Amino acid sequence: MLRGLNIRNMLLIDRLDLDFQPGLNVLTGETGAGKSILLDSLGFVLGWRGRADMVRQGSDIAEVSASFDLPKDHPARVILQEIDLPCDDELLLRRTNTPDGRKTAYVNDRRCTGEVLRRLSDCLVELHGQHDDRGLLNSAGHRALLDAFAGHDLGPIRAAWRLMSKMGKEIQQNRAALEAAERDADYLRHSVHELEELAPEVGEDGQLDARRRFMQAGERIREDIAKAAVAMGTDGAEGMMLDANRWLQEAADQAEGKLDAPLENLSRAMNDLADAQRGVEDCLSQLEYDPLELEQAEERLFAIRALARKHKVQPDELPALSGDLAVRLKAIDTGAMHIADLEGELAQAKATYETLATKLLKSRRKAGAELDTKMQQELAPLKMEAAVFNTDIQYADAGPDGADAVLFTVSTNPGAPAGPINKIASGGELSRFLLALKVCLTSRSDGLTLIFDEIDRGVGGATADAVGRRLSSLAKGGQVLVVTHSPQVAALGDHHWVVSKATDGQETLSSVIKLDDMERTDEIARMLAGDSVTDQARAAARALLG
Repeated sequence: MLRGLNIRNMLLIDRLDLDFQPGLNVLTGETGAGKSILLDSLGFVLGWRGRADMVRQGSDIAEVSASFDLPKDHPARVILQEIDLPCDDELLLRRTNTPDGRKTAYVNDRRCTGEVLRRLSDCLVELHGQHDDRGLLNSAGHRALLDAFAGHDLGPIRAAWRLMSKMGKEIQQNRAALEAAERDADYLRHSVHELEELAPEVGEDGQLDARRRFMQAGERIREDIAKAAVAMGTDGAEGMMLDANRWLQEAADQAEGKLDAPLENLSRAMNDLADAQRGVEDCLSQLEYDPLELEQAEERLFAIRALARKHKVQPDELPALSGDLAVRLKAIDTGAMHIADLEGELAQAKATYETLATKLLKSRRKAGAELDTKMQQELAPLKMEAAVFNTDIQYADAGPDGADAVLFTVSTNPGAPAGPINKIASGGELSRFLLALKVCLTSRSDGLTLIFDEIDRGVGGATADAVGRRLSSLAKGGQVLVVTHSPQVAALGDHHWVVSKATDGQETLSSVIKLDDMERTDEIARMLAGDSVTDQARAAARALLG
């Protein structure tokens, strides 16, 4: 519910602070007084696209802020949570504009985009005028209006449509991939066979190369290693160290401990020599190789490297390549079967969609009949007893919201042919059709502030009174703002503002004031009589006010 509207430096408005209330709020005033500026300013802070030259001449910046009450279950709270904006019981929107066209938007004093304002406005305010192309005049929106009346949940059928679209794209992608793979089938089969037959392993290239170099070097170093083994053996260092150890042991008893340390050092040296001998012997045993082993190692090493060059990869990447090519080959072998499975799933998705679409069509036809009945009930008090409203539902191309189209047709006079509402109804009749439809949909508009801009244009007398009473009924338990030139409508308002314009010869400014009971009587008398307000006009005004 709109609680406050504050305007600074917007066109003819210098400074304006308005506090709106629940119920029917009416705004009146002479033509050109600035009522449209008021609505333009509200649309500006809601992010609606409108005129660019909004800044009052001579001002550096224009600013509009609007505050709304947010009940606990208001849909605006969901949007605020989605975009991580502060959410409380009051929502404050603010937007500024500079003469060069730069606009800045804020939600609860947090900077945001105009798109965020527009998203929030969809669940805060609904504007209707005599030529409302978002409602009755736009046949593309008739189905949405019928769905709103019926309370249809379009989530399931939209999900079914998305699944159908997804499956169709997936089938196309798989067919394209299969066709491309089949062109390389012979190459893939040969490459996979070649790689699987060789079966290279990660790190094998380095191991083979090291083993090959070791075996090639064996003949050159074996003789020196063998000499070293003899030098360390019993005929060399080992024998001499054993003799030295025996001689020292025999002399140690008479050396009074002076040989203990040398004997320990010699023992360690003999252990180290034994370790060295074992290492040399191991090396000699490894240098004993079969020439066939060298040949086989070289053949496998060269085969791995040749295959790596062929596929333009590193040798260690061959195992992964083998797996990738095998997957591609398997895709060819199983691709047709996979596509057949996908086509089966698509058929099931289509069947689900068609079932939901058929069910939705039946429900729309039932809801259409109910809407037609309710519309007839609402049109009678609006002095359109002879008019006939009909919801025409026809088959159409399938889409996310079903496979049918909805068109509102009317006949305004007995015996006259029915036709599209925007071609048959006059301006005043269209306004009343729209008002009747909004009354029918009022239970679906909880939390919305409804704004009607001169919706009563073209009607007067008893018809204008009927329009006012429907607006008053629509405002019960909610909030409706009406810009009107009809005294009958204005008299039924719960709150009344008048828009006026004044000039000092150099500057023209618009102002808005809330009227008390006496001022309200004078304003309605002016609406009845014109510039010259008579006692009779005041009496008629008091009669309207009841």
